[in-house]
Amino acid sequence: MSPELYLSYPSAFLIGLLGSTHCLGMCGGISASLSMALPVGKGFRLRQSAMLLAFNAGRIGSYVLIATLVALASTFAASQWALAGLVLRTLAGILLIFMGLSMARWWQGIRYVERIGAPVWARLSPLTRRLLPVNHGGQALALGALWGWLPCGLVYSTLGWAALQPTVGSAALTMLFFGLGTLPSMLATGYAAGWIQGLKTHRLFRKITGALLILFGLWTLPFQQLVGHLG
Repeated sequence: MSPELYLSYPSAFLIGLLGSTHCLGMCGGISASLSMALPVGKGFRLRQSAMLLAFNAGRIGSYVLIATLVALASTFAASQWALAGLVLRTLAGILLIFMGLSMARWWQGIRYVERIGAPVWARLSPLTRRLLPVNHGGQALALGALWGWLPCGLVYSTLGWAALQPTVGSAALTMLFFGLGTLPSMLATGYAAGWIQGLKTHRLFRKITGALLILFGLWTLPFQQLVGHLG
């Protein structure tokens, strides 16, 4: 794979930032509930911040772990198959386009992709119930780590790009920056759930975000390499 295939970390952060309203539907509710479960009183904001940060640290940590596993598999595939890089980049571009279409509410085909992770989530989801209600940061961290495995088209789309990275470490960093991009919306959900929910359902915002993700996907697709290979 050539250097121009590699996703820059700022781009991963931007994808997380643009697509994070999609995450709110899956993780936003649990993030907001962590805040609402805390007793209001002295030190409430400090406890709220600590709980939200712990939950999101666990969630992003799982993204990094998944990226590491995917990168190990893609590195092995690339060593065994010359066209692995081309296939991976094509899949990454298609997934981003699917995610953009979903964000803009033009087509929800990404839901079929999310079913890939359903068997894993079926085993992990019962464990999340054992951690509720969350009473301290350790529980929030563990709950976030489990929640990071929730099937999510946006995560899968970025994992496709992470698989293009030259090393396992750079793939893990790609997902770290992606996770950091989702962090502002996830933290804001805990502090201002109503305002964020309004942004999530704002028609123009969703269409602009969806169009930008589609452009990211088109930019990722290796048109020149595909034409050269087919030719």
